Amino acid sequence: MSDTRAIEHPIWLMNGDSAPSTEPFRLFAEWFAQAKQVEPTDPDAMALATVDADGLPNCRMVLLKDFDERGFVFYTNLDSAKGKELRATPLAALVFHWKSLQRQVRLRGQVEPVTSEEADAYFASRARLSQIGAWASKQSAALESRFALEQACARYAAKFALGSVPRPENWSGFRLVPTVIEFWQDQPFRLHHRVEYRRASPRAAWTKTRLYP
Repeated sequence: MSDTRAIEHPIWLMNGDSAPSTEPFRLFAEWFAQAKQVEPTDPDAMALATVDADGLPNCRMVLLKDFDERGFVFYTNLDSAKGKELRATPLAALVFHWKSLQRQVRLRGQVEPVTSEEADAYFASRARLSQIGAWASKQSAALESRFALEQACARYAAKFALGSVPRPENWSGFRLVPTVIEFWQDQPFRLHHRVEYRRASPRAAWTKTRLYP
């Protein structure tokens, strides 16, 4: 495995100039592309933190399915714990940690639902068994037995035996629109590189600050 310190830092990460509006997304795209080349398992895995009805934080791993300058997209059952929490309190945080690269990216911001067209297109791209599973699973609800889940899968497999599997109404996606993005790169003696991009609103310009490690 290559030494991550041999990977050259983009000059626009380390310079002191004002950041153009696309800069953190451009940097994320570069880091993500590198992670997909060297991370052995799920480079698109990210920790998603939400807030529950009692005001307590809740965190779990999900997969990034799309990103651009509008934000970072993931999908779920809307009746799951995270689905309910995000609809009640549309604020969240994400963390990517690529151990092979010794890098981390943290994001915070508001969350908005994806469009029906986006959800339909992604659902159609999933493996058929994953589509059936989306119908069969009452995600986050108490499961009486594994057999009950297998029965539900069999029932929906029979129901949709012919033709395409439609997207369930309670299955869709969310887009985190970041107002804070922090990039972290491991360095010797724990003198790590940390660069934070921050904006007052999704349409505002980014400001860039270097942080003590």
